[in-house]
Amino acid sequence: MRILDRYILKEVLLAFLFGIFAFSAVFIGSGTLLRIAQYVTQYGASFSAVVRLFVYSMPAIMLWTFPMSMLLATLLVFGKLSGASEITAMKSCGISFYRIIRPVVIMGIVVSIFAIAFDEYVVPWANQAYADVINYEIKNNAAPQSREHIILKEIKDGNIQRLVYARRFDVEKNRMEMITMQDFEEGNLVRVENADYADWTNNEWILHNGVIYSLSNGEMSYTMHFGTQKLPIQENPDNIIREQKKPEEMTMKELEAQIKIMRSQYVDTTDLEIELYQRITVPLASFIFTLIGAPLGLQPNRNSSSIGFGLSIIIIFIYYAFMTIASVIGRMGIPPAYAVWLPNIIGAVIGCYLIKKAAR
Repeated sequence: MRILDRYILKEVLLAFLFGIFAFSAVFIGSGTLLRIAQYVTQYGASFSAVVRLFVYSMPAIMLWTFPMSMLLATLLVFGKLSGASEITAMKSCGISFYRIIRPVVIMGIVVSIFAIAFDEYVVPWANQAYADVINYEIKNNAAPQSREHIILKEIKDGNIQRLVYARRFDVEKNRMEMITMQDFEEGNLVRVENADYADWTNNEWILHNGVIYSLSNGEMSYTMHFGTQKLPIQENPDNIIREQKKPEEMTMKELEAQIKIMRSQYVDTTDLEIELYQRITVPLASFIFTLIGAPLGLQPNRNSSSIGFGLSIIIIFIYYAFMTIASVIGRMGIPPAYAVWLPNIIGAVIGCYLIKKAAR
């Protein structure tokens, strides 16, 4: 059985690597190269910048190819085994289909775990580096744009000392609007300041029309109103904008922190929650596609590579279309966690049904 496991794993692994290269080439040719060409023609991007853009774009592309490649690999390999009557020979020796697919299922789990770690530690860093090359090198430090939901943190020895949240940054006025500042001591919230806005004046931020709440043991001790007051942060407007990250540039830990902060300000966090849950569901699709691809590969006339490739494209299209629909549903009132997990749950049920049917 160990020889059989190694044989199947070798075939699936080779097909999986082929799928990564094939699908990555499709993504690169259909989108990445066109965008890079635009930066060259419109902004005169240097060769060094072009190379870095290409390298930094690869992690995000590869993440999406992992599930696709697992589906293609299982379809091709089990189609080949079925077409050569090897599956029939294995079953005639008393080996059940559940045992045959066990090494492939384990590989699907390993790929999913690796993809989750890859999405947490590599993809956000690469996305941020990609954006930095565009904004601060190719576009020659273009002026910052107005943004929503500005968050600044002051951390010392791993503990947060101060947290500043602004609902909006107006680049034309150099102004942060609807500000909340929280001060912490030994991890406990001791003071909250709210202000209508803060202007960048004489190289410092000045709060206007605010109120200070002092807290002791979680309860408010006294309140003080003020007309103007200095905001104790040193970052200038350009640095503040540069420090802000888009959701795709954040790790899951950063997304969770962002959601918590925005919820405390009664801001809708649906989009961030969908992004957070997809950090798990999209990589986990590698395992789901393994459950679907292995039994489908046993169907008649699956020994053709072109048929296997075409079938994988159809299944991938259906899955990601359903994933998009689920995201829309999550924005319509259904809890995002339920909506985002729905495609994987349905895929797992279908995969288990197909495996049970193939094992008869």
